[in-house]
Amino acid sequence: MQRYKCVLSYDGTGFFGYQVQPNKRTVQGEVEAVLAKLHKGRDVKVTGSGRTDAGVHAKGQVIHFDSPLNIPNDKWVIALNSLLPADVSILTVEDAVDGFHARFDAVGKEYRYYLQLSSNRDPFMRNYAYQYPFSVNVNAMEQASVFLKGTHDFTSFCSAKTEVVDKIRTIEEIDFSFEGNLLILKFVGNGFLYNMVRILTGTLLEVGTGARTPEEMAFILEKKDRRYAGKTAPAHGLYLWKVMY
Repeated sequence: MQRYKCVLSYDGTGFFGYQVQPNKRTVQGEVEAVLAKLHKGRDVKVTGSGRTDAGVHAKGQVIHFDSPLNIPNDKWVIALNSLLPADVSILTVEDAVDGFHARFDAVGKEYRYYLQLSSNRDPFMRNYAYQYPFSVNVNAMEQASVFLKGTHDFTSFCSAKTEVVDKIRTIEEIDFSFEGNLLILKFVGNGFLYNMVRILTGTLLEVGTGARTPEEMAFILEKKDRRYAGKTAPAHGLYLWKVMY
């Protein structure tokens, strides 16, 4: 039995998230269905680095699975992609080291959030960037991000529905860049809580429009209460970009 590590990308538009759910189309469900075909009906479970919500995309999600099949890694890529739907793509497959775990061995993740700063709706970007028609002060957002970097209790910036007890995380980078009228927010950290990147983005946007001051970020962190942070930005602008091991 060999354990394989795979990197895959997917368009989250047509999925109810990554994780298997009864009677719902999910990324994990599609991959496991294909693996079952390749293993003549035998169930093969895959484990991901983490969940992504409905509508969230991935450029570099990582999974692992175990298989008794003796297939070269490049042929795994061909075989899986030949059966997977068009909105999922296996990028690489490699032999995993003994005991490798896609979730527990991850030491960091990079997410990117795409904002389309335009008053004109682009129908071709409607599923891939959050159209934001208001003027934003990116310099103020950068000032606010300084308060968010480092190790903090991010209770205020995660969904109140989360069951995770330890909400201390470290954000190493928050960067802002432009591609035309797309403002891209990059978040790099050792881990992220449920809805954390989307809430951070929504709160930073409120700073960008002048509804909040950059200094309020310290106050929000201190309160440890979701009600003090901003709105949760829509799922379709978010990408799981990379998982670090």
